[in-house]
Amino acid sequence: MLRASYQPPPAETETRSRILKAALRLFSRRGYDGTTTRDLAEAAGVAEGTLFRYFTNKKAILVEVVSQGWVELLTDLLTELSEMGSYKAVAQVMRRRMLHLHQNADLLRVCFMEAQFHSELRDRIQTEVINKMTDVTEAFFQTAMDQGTYRPMNPRTVARVFLGMFTVAGFSQGTIMGENTSPAEMQQMAEEMADIFLNGVLVKDA
Repeated sequence: MLRASYQPPPAETETRSRILKAALRLFSRRGYDGTTTRDLAEAAGVAEGTLFRYFTNKKAILVEVVSQGWVELLTDLLTELSEMGSYKAVAQVMRRRMLHLHQNADLLRVCFMEAQFHSELRDRIQTEVINKMTDVTEAFFQTAMDQGTYRPMNPRTVARVFLGMFTVAGFSQGTIMGENTSPAEMQQMAEEMADIFLNGVLVKDA
């Protein structure tokens, strides 16, 4: 007889989620070292000891915050690539990724700010996020090359360029384009980036 896998009670799931959301918010604003477990407990509305019922230590909270956030982004990317109507419809995916990444500015800030100081976080991001995201995107572009839509190239390099473009674009509001960027301006930037990705910048010989 098969046993059903354990499912934590809704209250436990909600508490864990609340802790992670509070941690993301505080880590992005104060940094990991500038945030105490007391700060985390107060922001999450739980007793300090409750944190350690769910996580071994503060470092475990940091790793989980970043890993969970990037897994969600990877899932979204997988969905969008699978629903992409044409291999030429890069602008559509680019725009959605840019807007979504901007919505996850706290996650990106924590990731890039803390990964350089915490090897376990850096290693987990590399193995569970970057490698998987690159593998999925590489397979997508390999299929496009096999079908003759894209010219033959190293698909992994193409995947890295594509992922790098939309990751940087995720920081565009407040850096490249300014805080008050309109949806129309974001759309234009996405289309221009997609054009550069698909066609390059050199004038084609007649």
